[in-house]
Amino acid sequence: MSKHRKLVIGMFGFGVVGEGLYKVLEQTPSLNATIRKVCIKHPAKKRNAPAALFTTDKNELLEDKEINVIVEVIDDSAAAFEIVKTALENKKEVVSSSKKMIAEHLQELLDLQQETGRSFLYESSACASIPAIRNLEEYYDNDLLHSIRAIINGSTNFILTKMFDDNLNFREALLLAQQLGFAESNPTLDVEGFDALNKWTIFLCHAYGIVTEPNNILFTGIQNIHQSDAAVAKARGQQIRLVAQAKKLVDGGVAAFVLPQFVSADSPLSFVKNEYNGVVIESGFADQQFFYGKGAGSFPTASAVLSDLSALRYGYKYEYKKLYHHEPNQLNEDIFLRVYISFRDIKNISKEDFEWIEQWHAQEDRKYLSGVIALKKLKNSTWWKENGTSLILEPDAILESVEERKIRKKSLELAGLI
Repeated sequence: MSKHRKLVIGMFGFGVVGEGLYKVLEQTPSLNATIRKVCIKHPAKKRNAPAALFTTDKNELLEDKEINVIVEVIDDSAAAFEIVKTALENKKEVVSSSKKMIAEHLQELLDLQQETGRSFLYESSACASIPAIRNLEEYYDNDLLHSIRAIINGSTNFILTKMFDDNLNFREALLLAQQLGFAESNPTLDVEGFDALNKWTIFLCHAYGIVTEPNNILFTGIQNIHQSDAAVAKARGQQIRLVAQAKKLVDGGVAAFVLPQFVSADSPLSFVKNEYNGVVIESGFADQQFFYGKGAGSFPTASAVLSDLSALRYGYKYEYKKLYHHEPNQLNEDIFLRVYISFRDIKNISKEDFEWIEQWHAQEDRKYLSGVIALKKLKNSTWWKENGTSLILEPDAILESVEERKIRKKSLELAGLI
């Protein structure tokens, strides 16, 4: 698409993000972009835009030859995929914010882009105002990208912040998040980790060329984090965050998961509070870099959509360099993790799954232990998500080589701990 060509937009959805984009475009005439039509589900609902702008007929947008860009910002992932698929096949460029749809249909969407030659951009699907996807795509070479750690769900981060800073329990913090609009009335997708998982599936593609289904990645949310866990963190001088991680392993491949983790005071992620997001990237020569910004909300998300629209003026496409121009990485699950587990009754804990146990505290009403367990064992079991059991990664969680595990185990034996 030539940079001189005007962007004529057909938009699906006029909720928080859609209305935000409508207002932002009114304030950025230099973009030379106009919304021609908006497709909505509920025509009777009052909206802050002229009635003539709206339709309930998707074909008014998808079949209109004047419309050269489709912006899709709806919350129905199945409908979103059909919209994106049809738009690309109709030779329209597409901008989307639907992380669930992208994560679930990633391979199909890659194939569609190859077949149609059209741009499909989705910076707003992960981290909203932080330009994380394009930076991973353009800036970091596959071989030099050592690791990424990120807080990528604002709702869970808000809840954990309130539990930690204001001593609220989980339910109180969740209710406050819902009242302030940071959590949905049905918060399952956020609280149980599904939203962060979908975003991480997208990140892995642009960071390491890994194309996988979300259910291949080990994950859980913050639904079982207790105030007693926050108390343990405070006593250690740490905080608890829901952290998505990917690390290139010495033995080859990439370890990836989304789990709660104790975060040390010197980590950049310890500064990420409330609804904010943060991404820490470690690479071969640049060492550590930290991206920080609002990860949700009308204008932060609309700003990311605007950035994609601006890129379309110059014919920008994701090249998926790590996938198509490098040898893509594979997920490697042959690692061990240092974990903290809190629980009420030891009979609910599968002790035989542990390589070894480093600490054991049984004096409190809610007990806890720290130990080392294989990622594969966690992936193939559910006991650590049930009966109110809480699993939190230790700050230095990954033991990746056989030799490293042997040394750790020997040191514990010499200290008489195992």
